[in-house]
Amino acid sequence: MQLEGVEHFDVKAGDVRLHCAAIGPRDGPLVLLMHGFPECWLSWRYQLPALAAAGFRAVAPDLRGYGGSDKPSGVAAYRIELLVRDASELIAALGRDRADVVGHDWGAHIAWHLAMWHPQRVRRLAILNVPHPARMWRGLRTLRQLRKSWYMFFFQLPLLPEWLMSPRRLRRALRYTPARRGAYDEAVIEAIVAAVGDRTAPINYYRAAARYRSPPWKPVAAETLVIWGERDPWLGAELAEPDPRRVPRVRVERIAEASHWVHADAPGRVNELLISFLG
Repeated sequence: MQLEGVEHFDVKAGDVRLHCAAIGPRDGPLVLLMHGFPECWLSWRYQLPALAAAGFRAVAPDLRGYGGSDKPSGVAAYRIELLVRDASELIAALGRDRADVVGHDWGAHIAWHLAMWHPQRVRRLAILNVPHPARMWRGLRTLRQLRKSWYMFFFQLPLLPEWLMSPRRLRRALRYTPARRGAYDEAVIEAIVAAVGDRTAPINYYRAAARYRSPPWKPVAAETLVIWGERDPWLGAELAEPDPRRVPRVRVERIAEASHWVHADAPGRVNELLISFLG
């Protein structure tokens, strides 16, 4: 699927080749947008043209395991330190020392760690509907969040998650779990289903998170904006606020009418917040 004005190219980032969609002036400030589970670069279809119009060079990769990017086999290939290395090396491969980094869902989880482990790469950090990892682990100690996060544990099983996360169920989720009907039109849904492919690589993100311990967390030095859709069925709204000792320069903006898919439910408000923050 194509968007007007968006160019497509591949970039070698370490040991993987990442497909990228980009728009905006080549000499504009770089904004790296990382999608979540289970999407692709089209997650940012509402943000890419708005950022370009504001003068930014907006680049949205397919994360490893998705779409046109390489799909290494095995759970170990999806450890968080490798996902973070992809992002860091992608910024360098794009000819920049650092970027403004925006992430949703798994892309936001990667963005949190990028800002902690490679602070020189991140000018400003924008997070959409994913808690700081320390806040997430605290949340998982509560029965309320455990009930919401049941799928994280289900994904640890072999084969069954791939079978149940069928294209039919994925289409249904994208049609009916956003708060705004039509947030994902049929052409976008079909492109995302194709990008997810055989489903093993996206599910391996969760398997790797449970099997491999990540390096220690560090304070986030970058100025940070958290945008949170409060009708998220999988993550409690109480998780939005990070510990100020871990993220001292943070602002949280809540959007009451939006779901986990906040950037698709309320694209105008999200774009306004991002452009104001990154500018």
